Amino acid sequence: MEKFILIDGNSIIYRAFFAMPPLTNSSGLHTNAVYGFTTMLLRLLEEHKPTHMMVAFDAGKVTFRHEGYEEYKGGRQKTPPELSEQFPVLKELLTAFGIAQFELSGYEADDIIGTLTKRADEAGREVLVVTGDKDMLQLASENVNIALTRKGVSEIENYGPKEIEERYGLTPLQIIDLKGLMGDTSDNIPGIPGVGEKTALKLLHQFGSVEEVLSNTSELKGKMKEKIETHAEDARLSKRLATIYREVPLEKTWDDMVFGGIQEESAAPALAKLEFKSLLERLAFTVKQADADENTPEEEAIETVIVMEDNIADLLPLLPRIKIVHVESRGDNPHHAALIGIVLTDCEKYYFISPEVLSSEACTGIREWLGDSEKPKQGYDLHRVDLVLHANGLPFAGADFDVHLAGYLLDPTDSNQTLWGVASKYGLARLQSDDEVFGKGAKYKLPEEKVVCEYLCRKAETISRLISLQQKDLEETGMHELFYDLEMPLSRILADMEKQGIKANVDELKALGSEFEQTISSLVAKIYEIAGTEFNLNSPKQLGEILFDRLGLPVIKKTKTGYSTDAEVLEKLAPYHEIVQHILEYRSIAKLQSTYVEGLLKEISDKTGKVHTYYRQTIAATGRLSSQFPNLQNIPIRLEEGRKIRKVFVPSEENWYILAADYSQIELRVLAHISDDDNLKEAFVHDMDIHTKTAMDVFGVEESAVDSNMRRSAKAVNFGIVYGISDYGLSQNLNITRKEASQFIEQYFEVFKGVRKFMDDIVKQAKQDGYVTTLLGRRRYLPEINASNFNLRSFAERTAMNTPIQGTAADIIKLAMVHMDAALTEKKLKSRMLLQVHDELVFEVPEEELEIMKELVPEVMGKALELAVPLKAEVSFGRNWYEAK
Repeated sequence: MEKFILIDGNSIIYRAFFAMPPLTNSSGLHTNAVYGFTTMLLRLLEEHKPTHMMVAFDAGKVTFRHEGYEEYKGGRQKTPPELSEQFPVLKELLTAFGIAQFELSGYEADDIIGTLTKRADEAGREVLVVTGDKDMLQLASENVNIALTRKGVSEIENYGPKEIEERYGLTPLQIIDLKGLMGDTSDNIPGIPGVGEKTALKLLHQFGSVEEVLSNTSELKGKMKEKIETHAEDARLSKRLATIYREVPLEKTWDDMVFGGIQEESAAPALAKLEFKSLLERLAFTVKQADADENTPEEEAIETVIVMEDNIADLLPLLPRIKIVHVESRGDNPHHAALIGIVLTDCEKYYFISPEVLSSEACTGIREWLGDSEKPKQGYDLHRVDLVLHANGLPFAGADFDVHLAGYLLDPTDSNQTLWGVASKYGLARLQSDDEVFGKGAKYKLPEEKVVCEYLCRKAETISRLISLQQKDLEETGMHELFYDLEMPLSRILADMEKQGIKANVDELKALGSEFEQTISSLVAKIYEIAGTEFNLNSPKQLGEILFDRLGLPVIKKTKTGYSTDAEVLEKLAPYHEIVQHILEYRSIAKLQSTYVEGLLKEISDKTGKVHTYYRQTIAATGRLSSQFPNLQNIPIRLEEGRKIRKVFVPSEENWYILAADYSQIELRVLAHISDDDNLKEAFVHDMDIHTKTAMDVFGVEESAVDSNMRRSAKAVNFGIVYGISDYGLSQNLNITRKEASQFIEQYFEVFKGVRKFMDDIVKQAKQDGYVTTLLGRRRYLPEINASNFNLRSFAERTAMNTPIQGTAADIIKLAMVHMDAALTEKKLKSRMLLQVHDELVFEVPEEELEIMKELVPEVMGKALELAVPLKAEVSFGRNWYEAK
């Protein structure tokens, strides 16, 4: 059976470019758009197995539409050169794949596809059109389906006439009328000002077409009538511009578009030239050495050496020219990980050293080199390397380039930041995986040393190839300084903090556990007494029966299995019955007991009496640090019982203090700077309480008239703005109606016009660029920012608004840590930085340095980054962390 696929080349390559992180091959050619396009193409081939294919392209910038409207597509940004250079590359690859392509001067890809789909309709042929442009929906018919790409090009939604009717309540041809009324800013099609999709659909459901809307303005009222009558000609013009021309003089026939499948003979060398090794793997293609590009050394054998005590003398003279080190270990927690082996390479030979040999007397020179901070080291996850080697009694210093950190900076939302995951983005093949070599879970087993050596050396060789590619991408994305001046130094500082650890008072922790147990027992007894029966408090089903069947409380929410008793439901039920507050308290204390008392007891080191957490730099897309083993960032502080957990953490030496410094409202200060809003800046410049100031401005009252409810409302909006506020979220937070919440937000934006402008501008910029940045240039890609799905697009828009704020705040505290580390070293102080918890830094300080640190810490934190408003850090101290807060 014949299957035809027509692809809108310009639309797909644009979407792929903005959805994919930067990618270059070893010759410096940008390949991210071609890679994204090809990945989508292979998926189409696998799913649809077409017999005929063609990719249509625009031919030049001027089309017949410009003859009647010179401004057509006039608002478009100039195509980035990084994308322009990929068009000929894609066309060359399509030729190698045996896929027809076509363009014709004066016409757009849409018109070529429109003409071919018309011919298909007339001949009764079934066609799938693949595009990112909703205009193409006008071509849908019984024979023509439109596949719209989403999430960049990673997902596809299929539309035929039925789906268009379900989604819009329109026929395919009415899509032209929709565009005629609402216009299209991306193509500079004017439409009728103020008419968006919602209004346009309402008009079309009532009148059916642009012409009928214009003929029946007498049935409309007020401003809408006035707008439509004033811009009637714009609407007619917009409809003409949006109409795909379906009579292009094409010489192509269906026979010219026959597709016989990708032929390995021509496709493999083309993919190898682009270094798309993961796609070669996917297609199970191999490349003959004569055909392969010279930059594919992973296809070649590499020279490996197993270092033993008797041949170590061969390696020692090479140390001055070795930079790359790969350390392999087993275990999630690096403080307890088992060392499997290390590889050193000068990129000519690869030297594998087992843990036993590394610890031998003969390896003294190697260990000294590893611990020499003047000898630069490049590798994968050097932060973990530092901790693993330390746990195994070995030194490490001199981290210079970390491909794990670079991979994260270049694409922070990618969850696959393994070495092979990072390598695959550059088309570098992995010959095997860790699971294939070592086995998984209970089947884990170290193979013979030769196998381990070959595999780890291959990893080291992959690292060596990645470095130059990532260095180029860091330069091109403007993140070179962020990487070298912030993230790399911070990696070493975090490792030092983690190795140092923070002392935990075991007796205090056990006493706290006993206190919590007594409170839990008391609460359980009280709950049983009120309920009139005993039941399993941890069973949602049994708890639901007590609350809703036995006590008759109003049902807030149901799940598939019965009543919901989640925290949100219980908070709403609290005013109805005293039992609910007791249940909430029980849950809080029980979590503290299991997570923080029992959990911490397991994490205290027998050797040091300390807790050694593990900070992750590559988890949060905003740039914030994460903490594991244990997570010290989530110790609750809202409840007094939660704050008591901090009593457990004490100085590691007698007569020392714990000193904590917390940034005051750092995210709102960043917002004041980024938005350049005068009202917001004024509050911080004059050191006013920001929530009181907001309440004064929004409610239009003097400071003395601001009551606690006003301040609470202002605080909710202030913090809501930072996290992408919605009327629903605010209504839930303040227990008011959505209408009231919406009005409050409007009042806020009326006062803080700079904030509104920032929010609007940053979303527009994100839609254009496909990403947003922090003040220090940290990027976050937002492939869903132009999605048609409202929920996906709304989430991306909120992320666009809050990432520059949250990300800059994260960058600032990281900067403060780097500067603080330098200050402690420069002043030769004994004080140590122990923890970072969100906007707070925790130190242990000898008594004689207390006064110095009370001045030094807020000074350094306050000068971390110069903003239009002051940065302020508040310092406190005590004999434990609790007293320091």
